[in-house]
Amino acid sequence: MSDTNKRALITGITGQDGGHLAALLHEKGYEVFGIIRGQHNPRRQITQQEFPYVNLIDADLTDQSSLVRAMQLAKPDEVYNLAAISHVGYSFKNPQLTADVTGKGVLNMLEAVRLTDKDRNVRFYQASTSEMFGGLDYNRPEKGYDENSHFHPRSPYGVAKLYGHWITKNYRESYDMYNVSGILFNHEGERRGVEFVTRKITHAVARIKLGLQDHIELGDLWPKRDWGYAGDYVEGMWRMLQQDKPDDYVLATGETHTIEEFLDLAFKEIGIEDWKPYVKQNPAFMRPAEVDILLGNPEKAEKVLGWERKVDFPGLVKLMVEHDLTIEETKI
Repeated sequence: MSDTNKRALITGITGQDGGHLAALLHEKGYEVFGIIRGQHNPRRQITQQEFPYVNLIDADLTDQSSLVRAMQLAKPDEVYNLAAISHVGYSFKNPQLTADVTGKGVLNMLEAVRLTDKDRNVRFYQASTSEMFGGLDYNRPEKGYDENSHFHPRSPYGVAKLYGHWITKNYRESYDMYNVSGILFNHEGERRGVEFVTRKITHAVARIKLGLQDHIELGDLWPKRDWGYAGDYVEGMWRMLQQDKPDDYVLATGETHTIEEFLDLAFKEIGIEDWKPYVKQNPAFMRPAEVDILLGNPEKAEKVLGWERKVDFPGLVKLMVEHDLTIEETKI
């Protein structure tokens, strides 16, 4: 079957990865379906305007019957399960909802696929996360976490994602389903929500440049993250589902940077060398348990999938600041 007559169903279509993936699959000739949650979801109209080629289906990861109906309507060749309660800090405040959506929601989607795909032709992608590793010193390989590294999640989000990761593998082994998990390290970009630290920084930097605000409030500045560009990472998701046999893969850059380094580059984009007068630390943004460092080893994905990142760290920060400057300037 060629790409030009394939059908794909994406959960989390209104999120960062959902948008990038929808655009990629549309370019490849797929008919794209997206699950959207909530009758009055404020992102419905935005999604319809930005992605008029996406067929939206009302469904909810916590309602298995609605997912079965979505499968019957879309009749997909590929399912990308990207939906989740994905903000780590929020998961500490709402752990039960996080478990229901981010964890049990994966089971509901897998069951919907299993019940409707009697011939086992559907290929299923689960969005796993580097937060499952936990970033503890004694647990981290020298070259970074890979597909065989031990897990030690440090948040309700990480724990819920770990359940989703293992149930995806369990269904693959139990029901001969084509299921893969992409263990993605932090991937950012212009579609990232402003509640996430990277976009929060670039959005604030743009507004500071334009005189619309005078500071930004953040939590800890020392954590190190393996940051890549989301547009590169959805290409990796797609490649995972094109292999002869299902397997799990880590997508990462293989390098880490602190939040302070992100601030350095972001403020330099607007001509400010010393960002300290513009940044205030707020204890409200500090988590009960923090992941010190996340470093991934993408060697398997590079070798088997032929995957590579195209946007480096400085390029990522520059892209995001320029985007937010353009957006904020149009509001003036």
